[in-house]
Amino acid sequence: MSRFSLSSRSWDRLRGVDPRLVGVVAYAITISEVDFTVLEGLRTAERQRELVAAGKSQTMNSRHLVGEAVDLGAWVDGKVSWDMEYYRKLSQAMEASALLLHVSIEWGGNWKTLRDGPHFQIPRG
Repeated sequence: MSRFSLSSRSWDRLRGVDPRLVGVVAYAITISEVDFTVLEGLRTAERQRELVAAGKSQTMNSRHLVGEAVDLGAWVDGKVSWDMEYYRKLSQAMEASALLLHVSIEWGGNWKTLRDGPHFQIPRG
């Protein structure tokens, strides 16, 4: 078992997120080799427009808009690291958690374009 747990800020950022995905995140932190924080969960259309305008997202059809996506930040040495090595480890914890809880998830780090290491979502359909 991990020595990590979700902060109150992470729990706040999970408000409005699909309970299945919340469960995956909550269990993943307990088995993860890397500490993490929840950066974003449910988004407003306004926030999504800002991210598209800034080039940080390519779609106004994001799973964040319906609470079926989360962005996690690898917490390393007291700050968020963007090193993909940590996100590969996070994806292992998230995938193991999802398998145990019988929840299908997709990891943005596996995408062919705009590879998104922090992003995890419930697939459409």
